[in-house]
Amino acid sequence: MPEAIWITFAFALGLIVKAVGLPPLVGYLAAGFALSAMASMTGVAVEATAVLQHIAHLGVLLLLFTVGLKLKLRAIVRPEVIGGSLLHFAITCLVFAPGLFLLLDLDWKTALMLAIALSFSSTVLAAKVLESKRELRAFHGRVAIGILIMQDLIALVVMSIAAGKSPSEWALLVFGLPLLRPLLFRLLDASGHDELLVLLGLLLALVVGGLGFEAVGLSSELGALIFGAMLANHPRSQELAKSLWSVKEIFLVGFFLQIGIGGLPDQQALMFAVVAGLVLPLKGLLFYFLLLAFRLRARSSFLTSLSLTNYSEFGLIVASIALPEWLIPLAITVSISFVISAPVNRFAHSIFEKIGHHIVRFESQKRHPDEQPLSLGDTRILVMGMGRTGTATYDWLLPQQAKIMGLDSDPAKAENHRLQGRNVVFADAEDTTFWEGLHIPSLEAVVLAMNDIEGKLIAARMLRKLDFKGYIVAHTMYSDEAEKIRDAGADEAYLTMSETGVALASHLMDQPGLQEARQTQSTTSDTAGST
Repeated sequence: MPEAIWITFAFALGLIVKAVGLPPLVGYLAAGFALSAMASMTGVAVEATAVLQHIAHLGVLLLLFTVGLKLKLRAIVRPEVIGGSLLHFAITCLVFAPGLFLLLDLDWKTALMLAIALSFSSTVLAAKVLESKRELRAFHGRVAIGILIMQDLIALVVMSIAAGKSPSEWALLVFGLPLLRPLLFRLLDASGHDELLVLLGLLLALVVGGLGFEAVGLSSELGALIFGAMLANHPRSQELAKSLWSVKEIFLVGFFLQIGIGGLPDQQALMFAVVAGLVLPLKGLLFYFLLLAFRLRARSSFLTSLSLTNYSEFGLIVASIALPEWLIPLAITVSISFVISAPVNRFAHSIFEKIGHHIVRFESQKRHPDEQPLSLGDTRILVMGMGRTGTATYDWLLPQQAKIMGLDSDPAKAENHRLQGRNVVFADAEDTTFWEGLHIPSLEAVVLAMNDIEGKLIAARMLRKLDFKGYIVAHTMYSDEAEKIRDAGADEAYLTMSETGVALASHLMDQPGLQEARQTQSTTSDTAGST
């Protein structure tokens, strides 16, 4: 039973790499190559069966669907996204194609197709890394995902040309999909909170988006992404994404296993992969300077570029259609880029803190509209993170303190709050350059209501570094995180669920009947004490 072997190797190596601080996906890649090595030594055939290939494909579709759920399409149609992706693609092809032609003695068509395959960055890896750090909605995360979507669209065009296929006339129906949004919203509302919600997500991602788009000659990946994006503005879109999380993660294990099981490389393939790995930093540098040209700050450009400094699984798909003889070398190349990119991205913020003062001098004096400097003015209470907890905190405090401000790292969310009458502005608490120019003359208290622990730790440390003497309070799900937040400088960090229980109990005791019973009990106790 090959599935039992896959699961055993994936779990064992995933656990090992996690223990040394690497993302488990690196272990899943290693498991695939370990299976290939075992097959070559023992003579026992280990190959990517149709079942594994299907599971891998489902994992990619579900990942793209959940990415779509977190996307705002208006954030994609931006100069830095469209311009950055197209310029990077063109420059990479113009540089790589002649180099491959001369160094490897290839014909021009093969050299160009290889250059195209190497120009793409991994949607799977970047989305997974950004999601794990809860940065998909941060400014740099949205720019990175937008560029990846543009690259995926370019890859779909290239694959269609290489395969000599064109969409059927029925593909024009795609332009009518926005008319289905009210129906999709009603289905999501009617699905409840249990298994029907999961089934709805699977139906839209795999059946309607996946098979539906394939039936009209379009990419199933594009279909899954589009149907996710159509639901992005629904209030329950994030609940749907969370309900699909475990299913998506399991299926993605199959994707990474499939890459490794594809076969062990020969010496020439290894040399190609090593050289491609050595030039990988050039890919990130090109992204960095292109994004700076579009007026992004050094930090945003650096974090976005680091997310995109890898090679893409779409390159393997392009190769499987146009360059099948190059599939294994490209698979090793993609795997090496994953091994390099995943751990580096984990420490992206720490790396920028160390080298930021060297590279910040390249940024433009003109700032991107979403990265304008911020002044708190006469604000006395600051709420950082305007999700459900931050919004509830803001609304409760507003009648008692009018000079209150909210910050959020999602410009669209900040705009929605402003439309509802709240004083909320865009700012990223993890941006060290934001803290460097911050002036807080009247600030008395700060509420840390961001989702991620890293953002709270950075905010608490930076506030104390600015000699802020006021009160800092935060919430968290776990007691060990609460201790870290206090050590970083917060006065107090409360456990979310414990405080929820206290709030429920206080609401309960505010009921008239229970108040009377409590007063009667108190009177009886006083009488007994007097007696």
